[in-house]
Amino acid sequence: MSEAPVTEGRGERTTTHCGLVAIVGAPNAGKSTLVNALVGQKVAIVSPKAQTTRARLMGVALRDETQLLLVDTPGIFEPHRRLDRAMVAAAWGGTEGADVIALVVDGKGGLGPKVTEIAEALRGRSEPIYLVLNKVDLADKGKLLTHAERLNAILPFAETFFVSAQTGDGLPELKDALAAAMPAGPWHYPEDQVSDASERALAAEVTREQLYLQLHAELPYASVVETEKFEDRADGSAEIHQQILVERQSQRAIVLGKGGTRIREIGARARAELAVLLDRPVHLYLHVKVKPGWDEDRGVYRDLGLDWVE
Repeated sequence: MSEAPVTEGRGERTTTHCGLVAIVGAPNAGKSTLVNALVGQKVAIVSPKAQTTRARLMGVALRDETQLLLVDTPGIFEPHRRLDRAMVAAAWGGTEGADVIALVVDGKGGLGPKVTEIAEALRGRSEPIYLVLNKVDLADKGKLLTHAERLNAILPFAETFFVSAQTGDGLPELKDALAAAMPAGPWHYPEDQVSDASERALAAEVTREQLYLQLHAELPYASVVETEKFEDRADGSAEIHQQILVERQSQRAIVLGKGGTRIREIGARARAELAVLLDRPVHLYLHVKVKPGWDEDRGVYRDLGLDWVE
């Protein structure tokens, strides 16, 4: 048997640990907010809309000598379209090889069939499964205990946590427990890396987040953002060209806004956030294109990091 990996630091030899945590749950449970909170900075986009996360994304968090690879997955729901099926497949695929699976539940809402079906689907898995009841700052305490009892009756969880990803309540205890469950092994990423997403993918996600935040119900899931060009300028700034695909001309008009006001605001806010995330000036150019049936284009799925699902 080989020795556990060690690192030199602070005058002592310490064993490093590293493992995969799959974050799963129904749409709008707060999975992405939880991943961001555990990492300590934004790595996944967040909006009040359900099904904001489309593809698997990994956040990298540190707890002492342990590196946690947090897989943020799309919400699991009843799929109706090809895109839906691809998202659900990505969610379940994100649990493969996990050292711990964390089922995140909106503690404020009712359990409903979506949550109980996911818990039932997890029965029989060999990995330790943690129940994370989120949004406890907004939830009725009696309901939280009832939710925990009902779900543990379906699936006896290895651990149950009551947290608020928004306020930070309960997160230190959750992070400690996740770190303690990780196997000994070398870190997979450098200490300063917080995500496995490329800058190109991150740029597309930030713009898509602004579409969701600014257009609300006007443009539900009828859009996708493609980063067509991402170049470094000589002065160290980034030049980014993106295409926003929509299904109909009327949707293009919504994204553009009167006199182009909405697209300018989307671009301004995305540009400001990208400048912070990339730590350099950003020149962002947006173009809106009508492409009926974009969600039946294999190339779009490849760019989104999703598998084509029949």
